[in-house]
Amino acid sequence: MLVQRVHHVAYRCRNAKETVLWYQQHLDMRFVLAIAEDQVPSTKAPDPYMHVFLDAGNGNILAFFELPNSPEMGRDPHTPAWVQHLALKVDSLDTLLKAKARLEAAGIEVIGPTEHTIFKSIYFFDPNGHRLELAVDTGTPAMHQQLDEVKWAMLDEWDRTKRAPGHARWMHDGSGVPS
Repeated sequence: MLVQRVHHVAYRCRNAKETVLWYQQHLDMRFVLAIAEDQVPSTKAPDPYMHVFLDAGNGNILAFFELPNSPEMGRDPHTPAWVQHLALKVDSLDTLLKAKARLEAAGIEVIGPTEHTIFKSIYFFDPNGHRLELAVDTGTPAMHQQLDEVKWAMLDEWDRTKRAPGHARWMHDGSGVPS
């Protein structure tokens, strides 16, 4: 395969320093690199930026660009806020609940834990308006096997009908959950 792993994922931020401090304080991410240029390397456009990189664990890097000469950040008005998000894995339900308490104590509104059958998660926004999710896996090997067995049939049915297929209805109604 050509791709080995994700090198980094980059988003825009309003303020690079505020963003670094927020991710350090609330998600324990380590600030690993800053790159600043007055010209975009790929396009040669004269557009100064600050590009910061944070360690999200296990070689996963979350990066942000502050672009002071660009119009204010916005969202796609045709995409619901819940759709575009970054999901980060945590090791246990205890860690998830402690993170929720810590975020709420800092005045950050948190939704959840939300039950997704094969994982539980909480949702909140960073200071740039990016939706984040912390998730802990809870699915069994049998659940994952069942989902693997129906994934193509589900995708094919969705492609034809644009309606939710019932192949994994057990994830939502609890009927016939694989053990």
